Amino acid sequence: MGDPNASIPTPQPVLYRHMFGAHAGALHQTCVSFVSQLSLENNVVSEYGLKKMILPVKNCRTISKKDLIHNDVTPHIEVDPETYKVTVDGEHISCEPLAELPLAQRYFLF
Repeated sequence: MGDPNASIPTPQPVLYRHMFGAHAGALHQTCVSFVSQLSLENNVVSEYGLKKMILPVKNCRTISKKDLIHNDVTPHIEVDPETYKVTVDGEHISCEPLAELPLAQRYFLF
């Protein structure tokens, strides 16, 4: 009777039913709130009245670009304010304008 995850009107369900997030307690069992370690130790979290799982945030103050596994490059980028010439680590870069953009909205359905 239709796709409950549909985003256009034609496949909308004729026979409405609860989806996975509407079942009792599903929301609280499938999401997490991150709070500071200090608020957990001082039991401040109980004042929030949350039913979902609560986890402490750890070691986030010292995280930097060098900690990223696949994105740790920090090149020196310069842009000439007069010519808009861009150089990365001293090498000039350029690209031609694209004729077609991926994942761009091409049609307006509604």
